[in-house]
Amino acid sequence: MPDPLVTQAGKRITTTRQWESHRPVLLKQFATQVYGATPERRLATRYEVKSVDSSALGGTAIRKQISIIWTEYPNLPSLDILLYVPKSVKRPPVFVGFNYMGNHSISTEPGIALSTHWLPNRPDGKVVNNRATEAARGVQLSRWPLELIISKGYSVATAYYGDLEPDHPEGWKTGIRSVLGPPTAKKSDGWQAIGVWAWGMSRMLDYLETDGLVDAKRAIALGHSRQGKAALWAGAQDTRFAAVIANESGEGGAALSKRVFGETILRLNTSFPHWFCPQYQTYNNRPEALPFDQHQLLALIAPRPLYVASAQGDQWADPKGEFMSARQTDPVYKLYGKKGIGTDDWPPVHTPVGETVRYHIRTGEHDVKRYDWEQFLDFADQQVKRR
Repeated sequence: MPDPLVTQAGKRITTTRQWESHRPVLLKQFATQVYGATPERRLATRYEVKSVDSSALGGTAIRKQISIIWTEYPNLPSLDILLYVPKSVKRPPVFVGFNYMGNHSISTEPGIALSTHWLPNRPDGKVVNNRATEAARGVQLSRWPLELIISKGYSVATAYYGDLEPDHPEGWKTGIRSVLGPPTAKKSDGWQAIGVWAWGMSRMLDYLETDGLVDAKRAIALGHSRQGKAALWAGAQDTRFAAVIANESGEGGAALSKRVFGETILRLNTSFPHWFCPQYQTYNNRPEALPFDQHQLLALIAPRPLYVASAQGDQWADPKGEFMSARQTDPVYKLYGKKGIGTDDWPPVHTPVGETVRYHIRTGEHDVKRYDWEQFLDFADQQVKRR
């Protein structure tokens, strides 16, 4: 693995000032070689509050539904945010992340608008002709234990990732990329879907900075699987995020590419050619040629808190590679006087390790479980809430 504190020119980094000067170089490498360059142009927006329920979740929370309207392009789908805020806490920290099946999927509360955007069909009839049915309410409720999160004094801001770009190779044609950086064969570093979703997390944070119910300075970027990849890229680029949590993000996320274990660059680009920039495909059969590895992406989060989580039954995401990657950020965090993982020993299941950088592996499959959230909340209590 490349030493995170040695530049490509061979110069050793020994101070935070030198590291901060090195950050733009690393960011550009990841942009041109993996995720694509995020367009600098900002789209004009309007925030439209669709509804407010002051007695949500049995009276414990305020529930708001807000649409981000792209005013220059009224025909584009809006980015629809679902926000839950505990009533017992003034301006609490907020978890910011995308969901996979629409806002209606994370709760059975009937007041949540049913998504009208493209969704992948399901054999159980909850999504038919790529549109959600009423039966889809709460279908991924277990991934978002709202009552637990609210009871711990945190708010949640989520949106359906397909609002920005439907997750299929032609999805860009109806999403943000149709008007902002559309793909061209000549642009090897053109941004793709992962870049779009990362960009979208920052746009959610833009809104949260205007909402006095939450403390946007304590916003935590959170993602699972492909959205874990997006959360890491969002957190690396946008230092407004106070912390980043990547759950089972695997290849192209927290896992080390050069380990060639589980999902590989080749498999990733073959199955999901719309996720990463065209240049990334040049490493399909030669990951050893990458001038960096994913631990350097994780190091770009420093000195902010970082959590990497794995599952024992998800070998495809390379749990050990995720741990090794997180461990390799320790020298960078040490520059800031922060403690990272602190051990080379891969921990047993249900035994979190680390401080400002933390890691755990649990039993079970590729998913987000209550156990994961319990660890994330404890981590946030220690590393974010007291900021």
